Amino acid sequence: MASSSSSKFLLTLLLLVLALGSSNAQLSTNYYSKTCPNLFPTVKFTVHSAIMKEARMGASLLRLFFHDCFVNGCDGSLLLDDTSSFTGEKNAAPNRNSARGFDVVDNIKSAVEGVCPGVVSCADILAIAARDSVAILGGPSWDVKLGRRDARTASQAAANNSIPAPTSNLNRLISRFNALGLSTRDLVALSGSHTIGQARCTSFRPRIYNERNIDSSFAQTRQGNCPRATGSGDNNLAPLDIQTPTSFDNNYFKNLINRRGLLHSDQQLFNGGSTDSLVRGYSNNPSSFSSDFVTGMIKMGDISPLTGSRGEIRKNCRRVN
Repeated sequence: MASSSSSKFLLTLLLLVLALGSSNAQLSTNYYSKTCPNLFPTVKFTVHSAIMKEARMGASLLRLFFHDCFVNGCDGSLLLDDTSSFTGEKNAAPNRNSARGFDVVDNIKSAVEGVCPGVVSCADILAIAARDSVAILGGPSWDVKLGRRDARTASQAAANNSIPAPTSNLNRLISRFNALGLSTRDLVALSGSHTIGQARCTSFRPRIYNERNIDSSFAQTRQGNCPRATGSGDNNLAPLDIQTPTSFDNNYFKNLINRRGLLHSDQQLFNGGSTDSLVRGYSNNPSSFSSDFVTGMIKMGDISPLTGSRGEIRKNCRRVN
């Protein structure tokens, strides 16, 4: 009787542990070590080639990972094309005329399929490409947890509601990140990804013409390429980091202290609020920023992955099998 009760207890405990750990327990840094041993050099070669052609591509690939993970988890749903019977996330407001690098993802997937067909998910390719982009542009590297599977669905509505807009205030940013299990420290560190990349005039026009917490000479410079009138120069680009736009460093935070954040949501991180001290810390200590950025990226990569028998391994990242 005692042994039967003990067995039942152990079985219950095991099931509980499995249930609690099912979300990301199957993600591991050596997930493909036997099934695709050449995965990492294959991805890195293609990412490196793309960045050498266009340095901005590193930021674009990193952003794809953000925009994928923030919408129902890191499941590759962002990569699905619209069809006559399917509406994906590419034309959601945060992505339309903005998300880019899909052709590079196609090239990576093609190269990976060449060395281990049908094994590696598009969701995992995004995670690796994001890490490689940061490292190639001078930022930190880290061991990427893998084992995600690809979604068979996508949600334009979720993309419209889940990705923080460049007009977001600090409370909105904090609550959005907190809802995904990311702390305020993660928010500030991950926002440091804006040390690379470009933004469209439509994203920063209200800031450079209407806001007061902005360096006047910086505003004037940006106005030169972003006319006040809506519809004029909407897609003109400006670097998110005016100092070193293609180097992954901590100048983004120095810019915020000097009121040179390009987006309203950027400057919200240093505007007399609760995150000012974190911005000051990262501006003075690049290694602290790098460490916290890596922590945030790993946590973000853990958001609601599809594992086990859920989802699929897409053959083509743009469509379900």
